[in-house]
Amino acid sequence: MNISEKCNDLYPYFDKFVDMMDDHTNSYIRTRGLRLIAYNAKWDTDNKVNNIINQWLKHIEDEKPITARQCIKDVVIIAKYKPELIDVILEALVKYEKIYDDSMQNLIFKDRQKAIRIIRQYTW
Repeated sequence: MNISEKCNDLYPYFDKFVDMMDDHTNSYIRTRGLRLIAYNAKWDTDNKVNNIINQWLKHIEDEKPITARQCIKDVVIIAKYKPELIDVILEALVKYEKIYDDSMQNLIFKDRQKAIRIIRQYTW
């Protein structure tokens, strides 16, 4: 992620990040893929993020709440560099339905509210 913040050296591996995001057995790998996709949105000249955004946004309700929380936090990065996706992103954050146990539900709700607040600032 540090590399992706500074340059586009990892962008050629974007499709591999998508494969990682879709790993159904390991939430750590899913989280890494999701994060690397978000951090490479700034270099996305081929609009690959646009093509997989709905697939990416499904993870804001990932079965693992830690992965969901990270996804919600990183969606702000995508919105910053892909303003054309803001409406789709906000819609996904607002219509969120997944219910986690009590200890995580409140944290995820706060994460969503914070992400919505930040993303709405990008449209002003």
